[in-house]
Amino acid sequence: MTATLVEYFAGVQHRLPDEAERVLRALEDYGPMNKEELSLTAKVKRAVLDHVVMQLYALGLVDVATEGKSKMCSLTSLGWDFLGISKAG
Repeated sequence: MTATLVEYFAGVQHRLPDEAERVLRALEDYGPMNKEELSLTAKVKRAVLDHVVMQLYALGLVDVATEGKSKMCSLTSLGWDFLGISKAG
């Protein structure tokens, strides 16, 4: 059975913790930021943020790049698609 992208995203959305949506929305609204900024902006505790970011990274929704001593988080094109579909649905 082949699932459409919309069906896949709907399943993903139900399995992610509530903090994941706040992280994605913060990246959508404010653009790429380091984990400290993201933690404060999304109102997610740093220990929880690391776990959520790794889940989003594994799903291909968020990219994590090293810049100096910071880990910069940003939405991928799939992450933008996920947000667009989740707003529509």
